[in-house]
Amino acid sequence: MGNSVLNIGISGINAAQAGLVTTGHNISNASTAGYSRQQIVQSTNQPVFSGAGYFGQGTNVQTIKRSYNSYLEQQVLTANSRYQEMNTYYEQVKQIDDLFGDPSAGLSPAIQDFFKGVQSVAANATSIPSRQSMLSQSEALVARFQTLNTRIDELRDLVGGEINGTVTEINSLAGQIGELNQRIIYASNIGAGQPPNDLLDERAQLVSQLNDQVRVTTMSNEDGSINVFVGNGQPLVVRSDVATLTAQPSRADLSRIVVAIQLPTGGGQELPDAAFSGGKLSGLLNFRSESLDSVQNGLGRLALGITQTFNAQHRLGQDLDGALGGDYFQPLAGRTIYPNSPSNTGTAQIDVPITNASDLTTSDYSLTYTAANTFQLVRRSDSQVWTASGATPAAALAAVLAAAPSQGFSMTLSGAPAVGDSFTIQPTRAAADQFAVAIKDPRLIAAAAPIRTLATNANTGSASITQGVVSDVTNLAPPPALTLPLTFTYNAGNLSGFPAGFPITVTQPNGTSTSYPAGGPIPYSDGAKIAFGGVSFTISGTPKNGDSFTMERNPGGVSDSRNAVLLGQLQQVKTLIGNSASYEAAYAQLVGEIGSRTREVQVTSESQKVVAERAKDAQQALVGVNLDEEAANLVRYQQAYQAAGKVMQVASTLFNEILAIGRG
Repeated sequence: MGNSVLNIGISGINAAQAGLVTTGHNISNASTAGYSRQQIVQSTNQPVFSGAGYFGQGTNVQTIKRSYNSYLEQQVLTANSRYQEMNTYYEQVKQIDDLFGDPSAGLSPAIQDFFKGVQSVAANATSIPSRQSMLSQSEALVARFQTLNTRIDELRDLVGGEINGTVTEINSLAGQIGELNQRIIYASNIGAGQPPNDLLDERAQLVSQLNDQVRVTTMSNEDGSINVFVGNGQPLVVRSDVATLTAQPSRADLSRIVVAIQLPTGGGQELPDAAFSGGKLSGLLNFRSESLDSVQNGLGRLALGITQTFNAQHRLGQDLDGALGGDYFQPLAGRTIYPNSPSNTGTAQIDVPITNASDLTTSDYSLTYTAANTFQLVRRSDSQVWTASGATPAAALAAVLAAAPSQGFSMTLSGAPAVGDSFTIQPTRAAADQFAVAIKDPRLIAAAAPIRTLATNANTGSASITQGVVSDVTNLAPPPALTLPLTFTYNAGNLSGFPAGFPITVTQPNGTSTSYPAGGPIPYSDGAKIAFGGVSFTISGTPKNGDSFTMERNPGGVSDSRNAVLLGQLQQVKTLIGNSASYEAAYAQLVGEIGSRTREVQVTSESQKVVAERAKDAQQALVGVNLDEEAANLVRYQQAYQAAGKVMQVASTLFNEILAIGRG
């Protein structure tokens, strides 16, 4: 009996000692990141049967249990991954918001100052200083465009560098997880299946750090290892086998850094941005695709719009030397086309001329030759797809462009495409960088109109003629198809004197239009606009028979600022975004979109931070070390140790008494 009691005491001391060691371990690691509280799991030893019943044989420590809940762990991973994504997005997009929203650094002041220069010329068309001031303000506007675009390019490079750094961190963490998997398998085997708790905590901490970089999912294996997956289920870690992520130029756009995965088996593939749904990496990719690209495209669209519309009006004017106006701003190509290299096997090349800046969007496009004589065009901003076929590849390209609502550009094909060939089209991306003033000589500013009209001094009626308006200089350019001067004579209710070869359109004040054969005559209508050959005028009042009116060239045009006035009016005319916005309104819309996106991401980031903190608190309530509780455990196990020792002391005394009786 004494021996049995002694063994029971020993088992109690061993259990109490295990409890003290475990409690001390908890206290020592109370501040260790990722540590989960541990506790001993005791059970009774197998009892011994006697005639009086079963006698207990003390206790044993079955295992050291790690406080862990997979559900709470998953909540923390999900919340942290989402927070890291949105916080990274916010940190990046805020830089654009600060830049474009700055009242002094943005485009609005530069646009306003530019049109002040235009208005100065309109007020004094002969003043060379006014003209020079207009050119200076134009150069300042160009510099502001290029400054903003350069900053966007810098951000794009920084994002590419961040993506590369994040991928490096992911690979490092994945490698450490693979090594820990191997150590955990080994420790579990030599420990007869007992869990290596500290190694499990270390691995869980690495998974948490990895999850902050890229959203991961895990799957446990029977041997204690885990498999880690990223993206749409691509395996990153399988037991001790580790795949490698790489940051590399996209095959569809060599200027763009994308993420690819190289598997341990040797295979690999480029992953789309949408494959990642959380963590810092996803935040960087989403910022670039949702905000950075659209902002730079929007800035390019504005540069294209100003260039196209301002040049169009400037070409309708006449400079100080009597020549028709040329392009005020350098004509922009704007578009960038990337063949999918090296996947394309055909010889096809695509050109994308800009046709109407008002119809341009801020989206990029993908063009794919999907089958024989079949093209597919995808607008990436909303994934709108248009597919069309034709008798030839060129006809198919024309058909797919016709199937899509006007996008502001056309497409031409050279060479022969192969099925599967694809192209990335960026219609506006490069325009802000290309934006430039074409005129250097202030005399070349076309402030005057190339024609003028007047009523003959001998007229006896009360009719008057407006200053002529030019809508197309094609027939005025050398050699002129429209020979001036022209004299229009009123007689018996009709106007005559119109040139042959130019049909006449008469538009009444109520908007009703009537077409007349070239050469006229036409019925006189008070206040109607008369247009032919790209010029127009209005005669109002009551003419008398024989009254005449003259249209002639305006070779001097020294004090004429009619075209400069029209150029100045472009500040308020809605010429962009489907003819719904002026220059400043288009920029304000761009700034508004950036601001709205920034605020949306900020609010989401802040709310997600609260969600992540609450998920962490819930997890720590289970796995965290409570020092007060551990102090109480120290006392409890100390008392258990002392009590078990007392049991051993009693057993020893009893055994000595029995020996003494035997000797007596």
